[in-house]
Amino acid sequence: MQGKVERIYVAPQGGVEMQKVSQVEALAGCGLEGDRYCGRTGYWTGVDECQVTLIAAEDLEDIKRSTGVRVDNGEHRRNLITRGIDLESLSGKQFQVGQAILEYDRPRPPCSYIQSITQPGMTRALVGHSGICARVVQSGLIQDEDTIEIL
Repeated sequence: MQGKVERIYVAPQGGVEMQKVSQVEALAGCGLEGDRYCGRTGYWTGVDECQVTLIAAEDLEDIKRSTGVRVDNGEHRRNLITRGIDLESLSGKQFQVGQAILEYDRPRPPCSYIQSITQPGMTRALVGHSGICARVVQSGLIQDEDTIEIL
């Protein structure tokens, strides 16, 4: 099963707007270069952090269509927007994204904090569609349109 990276987002600090980038360096044991959790400045740092978060573009389209909640510009607070791969199928597996190797960590449920910095209804909209956490096992460059392949 293969998918691809559709968009990439990072935020240099917790609570600030996500920034769309066309490529990012994944750093083993850290996360994405320039992102809040690799920089240890995220809201959940030291409590419940994820090195990399992934969410399916198909789920974001469903959220937008069924709720009207804005999720087009990183409001979902996830790093990698994927297409064509069932993220739950990655459970217990390592997978290559561009030049990096990631490993499934756990589901990433939405929290009330996300709604406090985005818009009313965001937490509810993401329930059941909020993506996963992954760890960076091997550093490497990740770019828009890179393939995601289970190893």
